Amino acid sequence: MAENKKVLIVTYYWPPSGGAGVQRWLKFTKYLPKYGWDPIVFTPENPQFDLKDESLVKDVNAAVDVLKFPIWEPYGLFKKLTGTKELKQGQILEDNSNSAIKSLIVFLRGNLFVPDPKRFWVKPSVEYLQGILKTNDIKHIITTGPPHSVHLIGLKLKYLNPSLTWMADFRDPWTEWDIMKQFKMLPFVEKKHRKLEKEVLKVADVVLATGDQAAVDLKALGAKRTKVYTNGYDADIKSRHIPAEKKEGLSLLHLGMLNENRMPGHLFQALDDSLAKERFNFQFRLTGIISPIVLDKINSLNYLQRHLSVQDSIDYQDLIQEYEKADVLLLLQTNSKESNSQLPGKLFEYLAQKKPILAFGDPESDVAKILNETNSGVMLSYADEKGIKKAVSDLINGTYGSAFEFIGIEKYSREEVTKRLAALLDDFDHS
Repeated sequence: MAENKKVLIVTYYWPPSGGAGVQRWLKFTKYLPKYGWDPIVFTPENPQFDLKDESLVKDVNAAVDVLKFPIWEPYGLFKKLTGTKELKQGQILEDNSNSAIKSLIVFLRGNLFVPDPKRFWVKPSVEYLQGILKTNDIKHIITTGPPHSVHLIGLKLKYLNPSLTWMADFRDPWTEWDIMKQFKMLPFVEKKHRKLEKEVLKVADVVLATGDQAAVDLKALGAKRTKVYTNGYDADIKSRHIPAEKKEGLSLLHLGMLNENRMPGHLFQALDDSLAKERFNFQFRLTGIISPIVLDKINSLNYLQRHLSVQDSIDYQDLIQEYEKADVLLLLQTNSKESNSQLPGKLFEYLAQKKPILAFGDPESDVAKILNETNSGVMLSYADEKGIKKAVSDLINGTYGSAFEFIGIEKYSREEVTKRLAALLDDFDHS
C-alpha cells in the first residue's frame, strides 16, 4: 500500500478555537488521511481568539502533525483603549455609542493593519516554514483565510518555491466582505488591500471557494482557476451523542452570532402580533453571541420577550442536543448584497438535522439555491412582510415544512467533500 503524501495547511484557527472558522479545516484534516493525504497543520501558538471549544480537540485526527509558532497581535492596545479585559467578535463594530475611542479603534484597525492585525505573523512564519518544506519534502500547501494575512504566507512561499502547489482557500471574501466597509479605510489603504488580494488570486495555483457565486466573484477579481468545496456536516458527530428530551410546543432555534445586520425585525413583530392574539406553547431560542441591539429589540416586544430563551455559545459536541430540542431552524444571512455568495457553515449542520429551515436573505443567493435543491427550507427577504406573516401562521398551525423532503443532503457530508478535495490534490501531485 502506498504511503500517504504530505500537505501543509496554514490556518489561524485551530482547536481549542471555537466558532465556525475552525470547523472547515479541522474536518478536512480529519478525513484527508483516509484518502491518501497526511496533513501538517501550521497554526499560532498563542492566538487571540475569544471563542474556545475544548471539545474540538478530541476531533483532531491522530495522523495530523500540528506545528505551533508564536504570534504577536496588537490586541493589547485595543484592550487598553477600551478599558476591557476581552474583546468579543464584532464587539467594537456592534458598539453604537459612537464614542471617540470606538471611532479611533475602528480607524486604527482599518488603516494601520493591512490586511489585518495578524500581519506580524507573516515574515517569521515564512522563514520557519522554509525549513519545514525542505525537511518534509512538502510539495503542496494550502492557506485558509480570513485572516487573509495567512494567504500572504502562501504567496511568499510560492515566490521562494515556484514548483510548490499553492491552494488559497477563501472561507469569506476579502475586499468584498461587508465587514470591510465598516473600517473607515482611507482610499490608499483600500487600494493596497485590492492589490494584495489580486496578487494572491493570480499567483495561487487554484483558489478554493465555499460556493458557486463565491467562485464567480473570485474569478472576476483575478483568480486564474477556482474550485468549489462547500462546508458540510460531520455525520460522525451525530452518531456519538446522548439523545435530548424534546419538550412540548413549538421551538424556533437560531445558533451562532446574531447582530444588527442579521436582525429579522419583521419576523420578531409578526411573532409578537401572533402571540398577542393567540396563546400557544412557543419558545424562541437564541444560542451564541447575541448583540445587545437585537436583545433590546426583542425585549421591547411585550409578548415575544416572554418566550425568549438566550444562552451563550456552547461546545460543538453539545449542538446536536440543541438541534433535537428544536422544531424549526432559523438561518440569517447578513442583510447586504455582499453576503449573497456566502454559505454559512451552519447551513449544512442544519441540513443534517432534516428539520425545516426558515432562512432570511436574498432569495437568489447560494443559500436559497441549496435550500431549493434539497427541498429543506424557504428563503425570505427581510422586507417580505407578507411572506413572513404566512411563515409565522404556518409555524403556529404546525404546517411549516410539512412538504419538505430533504433530498440529496448526503453529498454535503464532510467526508464526501473531503474526498473530492483529495482528488484535486491527487491531480496536482500527478501533474
